[in-house]
Amino acid sequence: MVRHSKLQKQVLTLYRQFLRAAQDKPGFIPRIRDEFRANAAIKKTDVMHIEYLYRRAQRQLELIKDVNTKQLGSFSKSKEDS
Repeated sequence: MVRHSKLQKQVLTLYRQFLRAAQDKPGFIPRIRDEFRANAAIKKTDVMHIEYLYRRAQRQLELIKDVNTKQLGSFSKSKEDS
């Protein structure tokens, strides 16, 4: 059985909280899954970046839990910015 670090357990718990909070909101779950899968490629040794994303995700979770939240917005880089 794989043993997870404390931070890994926190991220998994956060993921479950996101899925629970998004159950009643159409279109949220695929976006949440995609975001977590994209960030799964981050090296486990990059703790500072993981902790930053974890804190950011906690703030986003609070927004999703709000009953007034109806949709998710996103920012993306244009090809000119790259």
